[in-house]
Amino acid sequence: MDILRFITAGSVDDGKSTLIGRLLYDSKSILQDQLEVLEKHSKNKNEDGVDLALLTDGLRAEREQGITIDVAYRYFSTSKRKFIIADAPGHVQYTRNMITGASNSDLMVILIDARKGVIEQTRRHSIIASLLKLKKVAVAINKMDMVDYSEDVFEEIKEEYSKIADSLSLDDVTYFPISALKGDNIVSLSSRTEWYKGSSLLEYLEGVELSREQNSGSRFQVQYVIRPQTEELHDYRGYAGQIISGSFKKGDKIAVLPAGIITEIASIEVNGSEVQEAFEGQPVLIQIIEDIDISRGDLFAAAEDLPHVEKEIEVLLCWLDHKALQPGNKYLLQHHSRLLKAVVRNVEYKINVNTLEKEEAEGDIKLNEVAKVTIKTAQPLVFDDFINNKKTGSAILVDETSNATVAACIIQ
Repeated sequence: MDILRFITAGSVDDGKSTLIGRLLYDSKSILQDQLEVLEKHSKNKNEDGVDLALLTDGLRAEREQGITIDVAYRYFSTSKRKFIIADAPGHVQYTRNMITGASNSDLMVILIDARKGVIEQTRRHSIIASLLKLKKVAVAINKMDMVDYSEDVFEEIKEEYSKIADSLSLDDVTYFPISALKGDNIVSLSSRTEWYKGSSLLEYLEGVELSREQNSGSRFQVQYVIRPQTEELHDYRGYAGQIISGSFKKGDKIAVLPAGIITEIASIEVNGSEVQEAFEGQPVLIQIIEDIDISRGDLFAAAEDLPHVEKEIEVLLCWLDHKALQPGNKYLLQHHSRLLKAVVRNVEYKINVNTLEKEEAEGDIKLNEVAKVTIKTAQPLVFDDFINNKKTGSAILVDETSNATVAACIIQ
């Protein structure tokens, strides 16, 4: 049984947590003891006597304020598929949490309040879906019960959002008229929207086909150099880490980057046992036939399919810090286990989240703005274009003094 990872996105009070709670509740994925606790703590009860949002809002402050602060992950399954759901905050200041959840998701469910229609956060989350190359988007137009299940309201919002989707090249968008509070069109179709001819949201999630594109190239980055220096293993030198993408076999010709040295794999170990081949996602220990100076952050790549090695890169970034970005500012660029000193050379343009157009960047880049910038690193960075390999084509910028993550970067 395969696993679908999806994230809910939307503005504050659009009903993301309630929607997830409804999916769990109506699909009978809640244990009896959980249900008893839920009933005890529920303040905003629905027809069933429970506040479904509490199933994901686990932090005390979330329960007290009735909002989502951190990304919450929930797991459930039906007879057709397993699911991992990320419930991300709707507040603008928590956009970084939304990006974290979306980066590990297969699709995004964007909630829109039927009373408000498309708003700025809708556009911002849609931009993130586009930047992260999420192929499929489900637009759940929620709180239909508060607009008398109006087909006209549904069609107006659908028409408005389709323009955004076209401008961002979101080609596979499906629309659902729902009420998370009442349960309409979430697990089963509702008689109150007889005009709607599509499937329920859960039926869509169970049946949606995902083109799980493989990240291009075989890539492995060294996290730790193993040198026991004991009598039995006096000359032993192994390189531990996780295979980022592709696969490696014993005897493969590889390039050690950024040095550019070509060598050969002598052995691969998984869980202490030698194997002939290892694949994407596996933690491994690799030995090579030559004694080469290799350090944490160096990357192994198939010799016939090399990534880029550059000191200057162009990235699309979402700025996540209250302190504005200014050209010339110095940061640390974190690329998996490789940490490099970097400086933002210039800002080419920023994206207006209301018009979705590219604008000249006059002045600083502020919190939650999306911009294209040029970054120069002190040492060469080994990377792929994000469109070819999400894992080696993404990075973060870190403030040197506070160690705070200030930007999520997509390498172009």
